[in-house]
Amino acid sequence: MAVEKKNTLQNHMLALKNGDLVFENAFQSVSRMILEKEIEKVVVNGKSTYDFKIFREGKKHIIGMYDEINSFVSYVKDAAEGGSSKEMAYVLVGEPGNGKTFFVEYVSKLYREFLTRAENRKFTFRFTGLDKIGSYGKISTIESQTYEDPAILAMNLLETPEQSRRWLERKYGFTDEQLEVLYDNYRPLGACSGYIWNSLVEHYGEIEKALGAIEITPVPLTESLGTVTGKYPAKDKITSSAVDLLGEESIQRLLHITDTNNPYRFDLRRGALARVAGGGIHFSDEMFKNKKDLVQVYLGVIQNRTIEIDGFKWPIDSLIIATSNNSEFNRFLAEKEEAPIVDRCRISYISHNTNYTLQEELTQYAIGSETKTTLMKEALHQDPNLNYALSVAVVLSRLPHSEKLTPIETMKLAAGEVAGEKSIKALAEVIDTLSQDADITNRFGQRGLGQRNLGRAVQLLVESSETNEGCCLFAYDVFKTVERVILDYVTDNNNRAKYLEDLKTAKGLYRERIMTEMFNAYMDEPQAIRKDVMNYVNMIIGIDAELLGSDKMWKYKDPQTGELRALKVDERFIKSIEERLQLKTEEQRETFRTSIRKIYGQKIGMDPNYDFMDNLELVKAVTDVRLKSDIAGAGSLIGALANRTNEENQKLYDRMIDTMLNKLGYCRTCAQKTIEYFCTQEDEN
Repeated sequence: MAVEKKNTLQNHMLALKNGDLVFENAFQSVSRMILEKEIEKVVVNGKSTYDFKIFREGKKHIIGMYDEINSFVSYVKDAAEGGSSKEMAYVLVGEPGNGKTFFVEYVSKLYREFLTRAENRKFTFRFTGLDKIGSYGKISTIESQTYEDPAILAMNLLETPEQSRRWLERKYGFTDEQLEVLYDNYRPLGACSGYIWNSLVEHYGEIEKALGAIEITPVPLTESLGTVTGKYPAKDKITSSAVDLLGEESIQRLLHITDTNNPYRFDLRRGALARVAGGGIHFSDEMFKNKKDLVQVYLGVIQNRTIEIDGFKWPIDSLIIATSNNSEFNRFLAEKEEAPIVDRCRISYISHNTNYTLQEELTQYAIGSETKTTLMKEALHQDPNLNYALSVAVVLSRLPHSEKLTPIETMKLAAGEVAGEKSIKALAEVIDTLSQDADITNRFGQRGLGQRNLGRAVQLLVESSETNEGCCLFAYDVFKTVERVILDYVTDNNNRAKYLEDLKTAKGLYRERIMTEMFNAYMDEPQAIRKDVMNYVNMIIGIDAELLGSDKMWKYKDPQTGELRALKVDERFIKSIEERLQLKTEEQRETFRTSIRKIYGQKIGMDPNYDFMDNLELVKAVTDVRLKSDIAGAGSLIGALANRTNEENQKLYDRMIDTMLNKLGYCRTCAQKTIEYFCTQEDEN
């Protein structure tokens, strides 16, 4: 008794009918992959948008890019629903080093993982026993060159789609609704599959017997084969040709095939497109760097979704994503005759990341997760302020200067933080005004030091002799290496001048952070400033409380722990902080206090751990008051640390070093260098 074959078209179609497998196009697969995961609503630069959690998974995931991801998801969703997007390619345009290629490769990785699940697997078919027919020489099996789905074959078994439809209904018991869904993705068989199927039917005389020569096989998901997710990088003008994309006539096959009309003489797998034609993602890196005739080939493929050679056609089903940098894209746009190509592309302008708190994660990617060592194989310590210094330095370079906002205000608002009196609306207005500019590079976040420049700055820091001798990546040295990168790699004079200006601002922010760190070290308490800031906030809320007695003691409920706390309202402390904030009159003070109370009301409800540490002006004022008044005594802390001739000052220095080593994450090198820097007058704003 013959053993029944498992991998038959009948079994596959029945699995499809019963819902064990799915038949959908590339857009529907990618859309389903994204939308079945969690979606969260977030506010970015004053506008609410969606955050698709699938892009935030894994060790090295995408950071930021909210608008760009939203644009991509809506493009894929529109194409999946049969909109005009399905006849377009998605092109990411932006400055080098802002994550375009990383984004596409991340989507490709997610897609391959998605297809490894049993119900999502892609299948194709192969014809067997062809050596018995006679005109195929010694070729016995042929796989569909464009990885067509078995359902495509099933919809083309008979001469017309309608006849095939009736056959499926009669043979496999498909309902009208199921057939309707199936035929939504109908496309004819590719030239060679159609030709081979006809020759099999002719040879066997009936469809049933011909189907015995069909085997169903899964599409390989190995990344290195370029199937399902394939990449075509732009090559130089001489070596690149349409063959790399479409394929060419195969001499090897012609030695076997006697029928010269047989389209199987073309080897499509030699090209990059056929390998992703069965519901895959084709990634064209630096698309507009290709020579014109190759871009013309893309035009035909994007619009008609077919591979055409010598009049033969192979319909394909793939999501086409491309990248390009601004200069290549602008050069291409300048050639007016190339308009039809751009017309067929959905352009998404990718900006640099402008949120400095998110940048800290990106900076961590650049620094690397592995433990670094010196040239002498000693462990390299990282200054706890290293990431902050790097992140602030690069983010400030990406923010445009405007009359409405200072660079620091822009930076804080872009990170969703408080910036004094300025509201998020001011930032939204700046972004809107800039987005009207026809020159893309003038828009918000489009210029600046990219991730590669950041990587170079880290490399220079690691290789410097100071770093190797001290066995520590000291944060202040970052500014020297970033300056070197600006001088060496930024060619435009205006940009260079702006970035150097931004670097000064970054140094000022680093200076303020060090003031806070030094106070925490002095108080032998990592959260000393944070506590004082919250004390000030709670005091100005309690100062008007009805229950405030003559002893100025105020009881309140701590939103973080829910416990009752008692606090003495110290009006002298409040006043000295407000003087540091340049609030001279009673009216100014009251306005400021009202704004703080308002922020407290808004933030604490959302996040009970909110601590006002993002309010730089307030933190600076509290730090100054505590550093310059409480510690003054015989002389300032700076004087005591700088002049360690007497025993008391030496003890203070040793105690602070001890706190920095044991509680604040410093090593001896960066602790000493940070105190030295604190004792200088450098970068004081």
